[in-house]
Order: sequence, then structure tokens, then C-alpha cells
Amino acid sequence: MRHVATRLGRLLRLLVLTVAALALGPLVKLTFDSSVLAQDWRTAPSVGHAPKPGEFEPAVVQVYAAATVRWRGAFGDHCWIAVKPAGATHYQRYEVMGFNLRRNRSTINETDTTEPDRPWFGAKPVLLQDVRGAEAEKIIAVLPAAVESYPHEWEYRMWPGPNSNTFIAHLAREIPSLRLSMPGRAIGKDYLLNGNIVGAAPSGTGFQVSLLGAAGVLLAWDEGLEVNVLGLVVGIDPTDLAITLPGLGRLSPLPRNYQSENSND
Repeated sequence: MRHVATRLGRLLRLLVLTVAALALGPLVKLTFDSSVLAQDWRTAPSVGHAPKPGEFEPAVVQVYAAATVRWRGAFGDHCWIAVKPAGATHYQRYEVMGFNLRRNRSTINETDTTEPDRPWFGAKPVLLQDVRGAEAEKIIAVLPAAVESYPHEWEYRMWPGPNSNTFIAHLAREIPSLRLSMPGRAIGKDYLLNGNIVGAAPSGTGFQVSLLGAAGVLLAWDEGLEVNVLGLVVGIDPTDLAITLPGLGRLSPLPRNYQSENSND
């Protein structure tokens, strides 16, 4: 019994040290990145990723990520998708918002906007995917059905899901042509629906094993190898010499081209 207790004690200490090490990234970001606490979003302009509807005729599909509100931005991102059919005068922006439940509304939020790339409560968005022209039209045609099939519109949990990133990951799995690789900071993307333990990676280029989004492993061509421990993701992507660290996100000497091969101007 003493031998068993000793081994359990060592395992517990190892787990505590592992979680503490993974938490260093978010602590560094919270300490040194002032944008985590910046919330003056009302005067923030568009960051310029989205073509202006009146100046760009072809269809557009874009996916964005930005740090979440206040201290939570040290740990995670909020993701959304915006689409503009050919000739449309505005974008339709889809995302999940947990505070909608307080108003007795579905968490799925759909809004019309001419600037889908405005900062999220002060945090500048990063463009994750950009598809234009005929391929974008195909995605837009099937998007409403994918949104309708999301089963958690009346449920929201910040951790480990379902949340806003669970929703976008669901859309990506339902629409493989979107070819979306979500950031490691998108906590909730690994929450598989319907109690599944094994599923496709959001990009559709591999698979993952996940226990309610709180722990798991993902292996895919686009995402690389990711290990999820309590929602904190460590990853490596040899295809572009990138590593992913909790809080800090993707780090690489090479700029990543998020634009789809099918995009066109």
C-alpha cells in the first residue's frame, strides 16, 4: 500500500507541475500584453481584412479569431465567421454568445454588418480563413443548414464547451471545403458533439480524440500535432516550423498564409 501511495503521490505532483508549466504562457500574456485588458472597442476601426461590400462584387467567406474579454483573453480566443454573397451590400456574421441566454435568446447570433473584422471588445482579430468567388458561393449555400444543425443553441459553458469555438469548429466539420485550421487558444474547439470521443479535426485533414474538450490529442495535416490538457493546448506543426503554447498561441519564424488556395481577387 505504501508503494502504491508513493507512486500516486508522484503522479499527482507531476500533474500539478505540468498544469503549472502550461499556465505560464497565459500568465506572461496577462502580465505583458496590455491588449488583454483593453476594452475600448467602440472607437476601434475595422482592421482592413474584409473587402468593402460596395467595392468588391464576388462572394466572400472569412473566419476570424480575437482574444476574449478581460482576463480570459490571456487564455483563449473567440471565433466567428462572416459571409457575403456575390453582389451583397453587407456581410452576415455568425457567432455564439453565451450572454444571449440571460435574455432568453438562442446563443447563436446572426448580425448584418459592413465591417465583420472590427475588434472584439478591443482585441484585434486575426484572419483564419479567406475564401472568395465560386468556392465561397458553395460554402455560403450550405452554411445555413450547418448552422441549423448545431445542437447546443440553448447551452453554453465557457470551459470546456460547448461555446463560441465549439460552434465554429462544428461549422468547419460540417463544411470540409472551408478547410479551417483553428488556433490552439480557441478553447472549446475540441469539444466533440453528441458525446463523441473520436472525430474529425476542424480542418478535415486529420482526426482527434477528445474527452469533453478537457483532454485529448489531435493529429492533422493542417493543424499538426496538438495535445490538450484541461483546455490548454501544446502543439507542433512541422509543415511551417510552428509551435503552439498555452496563452501565447502559435509561434513560428514563418508567416502563416491563412488564405485559401481557392481565394481570388
